[in-house]
Amino acid sequence: MNAADRQLERRQDQFHTWGPYGLLGVGTLLAVTTSDLTGGTAAWCTAGALVAAALVLQVWHGPRRGRRVPSRRGTVYYALRWAIAFALTWLNPFFAFYAVAGYFDADEVIPGTRRQRLGLVATSVMVAGSQSGGMPIRGATQWAVFAGLLVANNVLLMMGTRIAQQEEQRSRDRAVTITELERTNTALQQALDENAALHAQLLLQAREAGVADERRRLAAEIHDTIAQGLTGIIAQLQVVANTPDPATAREHLGRASDLARQSLGEARRSVHNLAPVALEHDGLPEALHKTVAEWGRRTGVRSEFTLTGTAEHLHGEVSATLLRIAQEALSNASRHACAARLGVTLSFMGDEVTLDVRDDGRGFDPVAVPVRTGGGGFGLDGMRARAERIAGSLTVESEPGQGTAVSARVPLVRHE
Repeated sequence: MNAADRQLERRQDQFHTWGPYGLLGVGTLLAVTTSDLTGGTAAWCTAGALVAAALVLQVWHGPRRGRRVPSRRGTVYYALRWAIAFALTWLNPFFAFYAVAGYFDADEVIPGTRRQRLGLVATSVMVAGSQSGGMPIRGATQWAVFAGLLVANNVLLMMGTRIAQQEEQRSRDRAVTITELERTNTALQQALDENAALHAQLLLQAREAGVADERRRLAAEIHDTIAQGLTGIIAQLQVVANTPDPATAREHLGRASDLARQSLGEARRSVHNLAPVALEHDGLPEALHKTVAEWGRRTGVRSEFTLTGTAEHLHGEVSATLLRIAQEALSNASRHACAARLGVTLSFMGDEVTLDVRDDGRGFDPVAVPVRTGGGGFGLDGMRARAERIAGSLTVESEPGQGTAVSARVPLVRHE
């Protein structure tokens, strides 16, 4: 119960406690002022005794502290008050003011709806009698007026009772609604607290996933740069170690030196998540062309690069991903394929870009590829992970003795 409800309850308690005293006082004052008591001294004595009895009855009934519960004691109080008010109104119609108190508390002191209505009708008899000129009723005209006023009073009483019941029902409905709202608010607050905890948990998981993804990215970058560069350097140095020709040795030493410089630059840029060195000054088609040509010179395999469609300036992440996939595919071909020819095709097809790497090497069974171990390279798993990272896909077609075709398909995201 809020402050306004408590204030209203206090005012109702005050009205029900002191209202009958006030109405009795008004009626007594008006009766004395008009001096319309017939019967002389006996009538005044009777009226005084009845007023005293009314005061004693009110004191016996006691003050109201919260809404009363209808009871037999309340019924007795109502009946005695009605009898005293009837006798006073018989003596003087102004005492009907005291009788009006019966309109206000019938539902609190009398149990049962029918008994409450009966009490209200009995009260309206006194009020109508007073309004029609006082009791006893004399003559047909006064009886007609009395009957009309009695009907009017009861109609008004029924309307007032109906309105009061509706208002009380609305109050109960509001109380129920407020209770439901409080329960809903409590549940909502609990849900918000749970969501906050879940959000914090998801942030932690996302942070951990981001750390893991960054580790995988750096591992893949190092594998694609330093590892491949070192592999090329080792191959060039092996040629130097096995050749007696100084010119050939110098050529391969130069290549090894170039690979070392490129690998160093790639390592630095990988740590900072920058684009590969080959993309620093060139677009993806030019970078792929140079990469394929350099790989062909280094391995001695006849290699070709083909561009189809209209080349567009791709987003840096897309270009880097496709170049890394091509580098990994070339590295796999040099280690495993023993191919005589290799072709790389970059195709711009509307909203997609595809990269195809095909060789005529010895091929393999994709189903029988062993699970990658901690000491091995990233291979097909790494290429597939790179493509899927930018919402792409990678497919591998190969058969023993029939060569290998690696195809990466990614969305075409233009450079902004």
